[in-house]
Amino acid sequence: MSGPVVVINPNSNEVVTAGLDTALAPFRLGGGPEIECLTLAEGPFGIESQLDSDSVVMPLARLVQARPDAGAFVIACYSDPGLDACRSVVPQPVFGIQESGVLTAMARADRFGVLAIADASVARHRRTMARMQVLDRLAGEIPLDISVDESARGTGTFARLVEVGGALKGQGAGALILGCAGMATHRAGLEAELGIPVIDPTQAAVAMALGTLLAG
Repeated sequence: MSGPVVVINPNSNEVVTAGLDTALAPFRLGGGPEIECLTLAEGPFGIESQLDSDSVVMPLARLVQARPDAGAFVIACYSDPGLDACRSVVPQPVFGIQESGVLTAMARADRFGVLAIADASVARHRRTMARMQVLDRLAGEIPLDISVDESARGTGTFARLVEVGGALKGQGAGALILGCAGMATHRAGLEAELGIPVIDPTQAAVAMALGTLLAG
């Protein structure tokens, strides 16, 4: 049996990590690879700026190098910080949740929308999508204007997700991506409310990691 899928929350907010762990419960298959969720203690409380994103690159690289037992890694931040760096220093597959979430959304609908945390996040996300050459499939990206911590446990978060998700649906999005790992616990409820696929990108990345490991 291969080693575990190690899912790394690059911010230091344990509530976000707990939400990831809960959202990934259905992916823990009997006899399949284990799924381990870790918090990067050196990370900022929330990754909300380019500086925050850049600050975790070296700590992430050190962490993946320290886990030769892992079967695969998932970087559970929608900015995909350190993705290229981590891929360059370990032989195991490393999945970023933005890249995985976008690929999954395009498999479910012609055009997709992204629910971002804040306006500052949108430019970072667009740079990654430009590199992926998928901007022509993007119906739109709208920020919720909340913090990462609020996305995980804010009392008004779900109502704001419904509002912004509805606007993206009106812009032609046939699928939505939750643009922050902290939103993971809202996926099922939002999909039921809006009637279109809602992609939790961490689930999407873990599904890819599991598929890679199960294929041998």
